[in-house]
Amino acid sequence: MLTDTATLQTVLDVVGVLVFALSGALVAVRRGLDLFGILVLSWVAGVGGGIIRDLFLGRTPPVAVSDWRLLAAAVAAGLLVFALHGTWREMAARNPDARWQRVPFVVRLLDAAGLAVFAVSGALVALDAEAGPLAATLIGGITAIGGGLLRDVLAREVPEVLRRELYAVPALAGAALVVLLHHLDALTPLSAWLAVVFVFATRVVAVALDLNAPRALRSGTPGDGER
Repeated sequence: MLTDTATLQTVLDVVGVLVFALSGALVAVRRGLDLFGILVLSWVAGVGGGIIRDLFLGRTPPVAVSDWRLLAAAVAAGLLVFALHGTWREMAARNPDARWQRVPFVVRLLDAAGLAVFAVSGALVALDAEAGPLAATLIGGITAIGGGLLRDVLAREVPEVLRRELYAVPALAGAALVVLLHHLDALTPLSAWLAVVFVFATRVVAVALDLNAPRALRSGTPGDGER
């Protein structure tokens, strides 16, 4: 069993829910949803990965629907985006060249943060439940990509994990790093946060350099043989 990680897991979960919920709310605004739609998408993006994680581990009800702090973080993120998006749009209109004010860029940055936090959190929870190394690694990766996947499906977009730069790979690598640190008896709050930084940095570098996983070779004109 892990020791002294209950607080760390809670903090990681709240931070992960908050940043993923912000990305969900921004996607909802971009798709023209109303306040209820924004709150639903922010909640799904924020807690989706955690629900999948807990179901895999047989933890019912999932902590995402039993811990009021996680619900509060998701709702707060949705309300914050709903209240401030108009002001943000006005700022963006005055500074059209500011990349950080573009919704797609901010969503991907928040995605990277949520991916990093949930990869580590998912692996920690799996290890605490005495899952094996492989299971903990996979559950960490699934926890990281689950919320963003559900968010994009509900928004009728091709999920980021299927079309963007390295996405699942950094999450799996971060979860594997947590498992390795645990095996070496070197897993501490500091090393866990360093693993978060590692996943976030890897994802940001992949976005900046447009690094992608290999794709199948295609010949002929687009659409050939696809009917």
